Amino acid sequence: MVITDPVLLKGRDPVAVCRAAVQGGATVIQVRWKDGTSAEILELTRALVAALPVPVLVNDRVDIALAAGAVGAHLGWDDPPLDALRPHVPTGFLLGLSVGSADEAARAPATADYWSIGPRFTTPTKRDAGAPLGPEGFAAIVRLALEGVPVIGIGGITAANARSVIESGATGVAVIGAVLGASNPEIAARELRAALT
Repeated sequence: MVITDPVLLKGRDPVAVCRAAVQGGATVIQVRWKDGTSAEILELTRALVAALPVPVLVNDRVDIALAAGAVGAHLGWDDPPLDALRPHVPTGFLLGLSVGSADEAARAPATADYWSIGPRFTTPTKRDAGAPLGPEGFAAIVRLALEGVPVIGIGGITAANARSVIESGATGVAVIGAVLGASNPEIAARELRAALT
């Protein structure tokens, strides 16, 4: 999963960058634009949904995800509760959840479609991410996920360390800087994909 970040895009066209990432092997794109207006996020999401052959998720904003035709939304603990939203979204609409501690794992609703666990490593792209979980802490939270719930590792993941995240029990990884910060996002995504397979 490649997550958008306007700062790292540095004025580059997000659709072109995400298209390159998908050509390199990214299988999901998540629109994350904390400072964007609702109209800006909607416009970007619609453009990505139209341009890409892979699922598009929207960070925090279920309303925008639904309006743009995205396949789902990614929620944190400051967003409306996932269980409260579930009855109001179509069947098959994905609702993922950030899980960063054993306490959050214990409170996670059984209806989450996937968990995003992190930060696995130190990350410069999310200032409020907290201390890295490390291999033991990450693996401990992975073991708390309900059977059948995919786990995505996030936080400081690169082609050099991505394999260790899978070896700790994750199904996949989510990245920002490793792809968006690269001069060639397609090659960066391809290197990540190769590290995971």
